[in-house]
Formats: sequence, structure tokens, C-alpha cells
Amino acid sequence: MTKNYITSAGAERLKGELKKLLTQDRPELVKVIEWAASNGDRSENGDYIYGKRRLREIDRRIRFLTQRLEAAEIVDCSRQDQNKVLFGAFVVVLDEEGQGRRLRIVGQDEIDLEKGWISWKSPMAKALLSTQVGDCVQVDTPKGKFEYEVIELSYESE
Repeated sequence: MTKNYITSAGAERLKGELKKLLTQDRPELVKVIEWAASNGDRSENGDYIYGKRRLREIDRRIRFLTQRLEAAEIVDCSRQDQNKVLFGAFVVVLDEEGQGRRLRIVGQDEIDLEKGWISWKSPMAKALLSTQVGDCVQVDTPKGKFEYEVIELSYESE
């Protein structure tokens, strides 16, 4: 099993979702299914059919989250070299046209493109890892090669 690198805040979010599924969502749904089953014919009982389908989805998500957390390796970003782009870093890059982008390198379960959070496995993150402010990197994308300059680097608390 490959490691699932994740920030401490990301791990807490996954644990919170798992806890909610186990202690709230699933028990409530089981009650609805029990009620629907007590109404008789299950073949045309929408509450029962939908409930069973939703229960399978919740159980699948619980298994997924459990596996991800078991494989999780929480990275303490405050202990990293603050002068290099490493896991958990906030990075501002300039493209060839002078447009700036603020990115954060995070685990696969923390990706949020609206915030600019990219996976450490993405081509952009791989190109940026171990660079420093002032370094230029080339990133191969499906749209071609692009060059970026690292202009700012920080490790903010979560």
C-alpha cells in the first residue's frame, strides 16, 4: 500500500467525516430503512429501495475513508525546511505572461482547485518540490510546456 501523505488538518477533516458517517448518517438511515421495511411490500417501496442504495454508498465511503486514514502519513509542515518548497508549502508562482498563482502542495485527499490546493503527485507540484524563491521550473501539461518562477514561499499554520 502506498503512503497517503496528508496535513494534520486534512487528516482531521477525514476523521470528522468518518465520525459523522458512523455516528449520525448511517444510524439515521438504518432507522428509515427499518421503518420502510415494516410497511410491507419492499419491491415498490421507494423509501426502502433508496435507503438501501444510500446505505451502500455510505458503507463504501466509510471503507474508503478508513483505508485512507490507515495509510495516512501526517506531515508536520512546521518541521520542514522553510526555504524550500516541500509538502504543505504555500507557493506563489508567476507564469510567462506575468500572471501570479497561489498554490499549496497537499495530499490527494485535500485537493481543492478553488483554493489552489494541488496534489503533491501533480505535474506542477512535482516540478516545484525542492525549489526555492527565485527558481524557475518547467511544467509539462497536456496543453504544452509552461515555465513558472517561484516568487514567494511560506508555511502557514492551519
